[in-house]
Amino acid sequence: MDAITDEPRPAEADERIDFRAEFARSGLADIFDELDRDLVGLAPVKSRLREIAALLLVDRARARFGLGASSPTLHMSFTGNPGTGKTTVALRMAEILHRLGYVRKGHLVTVTRDDLVGQYIGHTAPKTKEILKKAMGGVLFIDEAYYLYRPENERDYGQEAIEILLQVMENQRDDLVVILAGYGDRMERFFTANPGFRSRVAHHIDFPDYSGDELAAIGGRLLDGMGYVMSPEAEAAFARYIELRTAQPHFANGRSIRNALDRARLRQANRLFASEIPVSRDDLITLEAADILASRVFSGGIDSYPPLRPR
Repeated sequence: MDAITDEPRPAEADERIDFRAEFARSGLADIFDELDRDLVGLAPVKSRLREIAALLLVDRARARFGLGASSPTLHMSFTGNPGTGKTTVALRMAEILHRLGYVRKGHLVTVTRDDLVGQYIGHTAPKTKEILKKAMGGVLFIDEAYYLYRPENERDYGQEAIEILLQVMENQRDDLVVILAGYGDRMERFFTANPGFRSRVAHHIDFPDYSGDELAAIGGRLLDGMGYVMSPEAEAAFARYIELRTAQPHFANGRSIRNALDRARLRQANRLFASEIPVSRDDLITLEAADILASRVFSGGIDSYPPLRPR
């Protein structure tokens, strides 16, 4: 979608603004519909995004009445475990800001420490500035932002990147929104060690882990998108898989569910390939319980890559 290019005309003192109409006109309804289609659950996160959108709509309305106010601070922190939708929400946030005219382009640039911090003296500043140049007019998403700060290494160049970021976040906040992301406890330590970031971040959004039912729904959506279904027995086996896998370490929510289904598809393919009778269309699209129960999760191990080899 394109951003609204026409500036709202100044409002008369006795004029009234219909925010439902403004919401529809801005295209935000479509963005939130897409967010609901893209992500299962996350009700607190979606509610917070609506609150931010409401703030920005009211801020625009105040400007139309000539009610002076400084531009809202829009830098954010997304905290939560892997696979909880932080990058997807950042992408939708960029679209929201673009639709409302708070960023010029509405693109998302996703980076980690390695994209910003150099390996030798004089390397970090140009790397960081090049990334910032690419992100200007949009949103810069820094995943696992706490790795920028490594106090145990006196020769680490992350502090130089931090200082450049802080300066740009303060002086060019009308042309760039920065989202810092990572595990909640590590982000808290990062903000404690770098109070300059805390003072510049206005919105802290926590991404909860998915429930078992939500993970099953994510699996259903993924399979539907790939043209697969589960037999009733496979659905029961997959529910048990989720119960066992979420209790194990290194579980990454939606990401782990996608990986589990990829391995189930591999097992199904090998099962069909080894079949001594011709297979039907239904056979090709259906995952059976055996494709799920072959997971090492059921033997007490972690079902991790590499996937099981054909027997």
